[in-house]
Amino acid sequence: MRKKRVGIRRAFTLLEVLLAIAMISLLSFIVVSNMDTLMTGGQTSITKSFVNSSLSAPMMSYKLAMGRYPTTEEGLVALISEPANSDGRWQGPYIRELPKDPWGNDYMYRCPAEKSKDGFDVWSMGPDGKDGTDDDIGNW
Repeated sequence: MRKKRVGIRRAFTLLEVLLAIAMISLLSFIVVSNMDTLMTGGQTSITKSFVNSSLSAPMMSYKLAMGRYPTTEEGLVALISEPANSDGRWQGPYIRELPKDPWGNDYMYRCPAEKSKDGFDVWSMGPDGKDGTDDDIGNW
């Protein structure tokens, strides 16, 4: 007498497939919803790095040549092109170009400083693009 072999079919059930799809969807949702936070954090880090360290050497070189930091009126443009009252002491350009902040705005500059101990204030208006709000990022 021969025994019939009943073939055991191994496959995923509909419930297992639906659970897998639900877990993948949940993970995708979590990643996508946190992308905004991740991107904003990176932009903030880039801005902090620029205002705190990337401008330090060009500003110091300018001060050594001119005996002072650029005035508020001259602004950061004085690092690229010679100011009118340089008396031939300007030895720039001290930086190739002035970048925009990660949100597409110009960096703000003020000398003498009101907030920083560096002698000048440099800041980004932050994600909202408005000056004087809590999200401003500066060298103070």
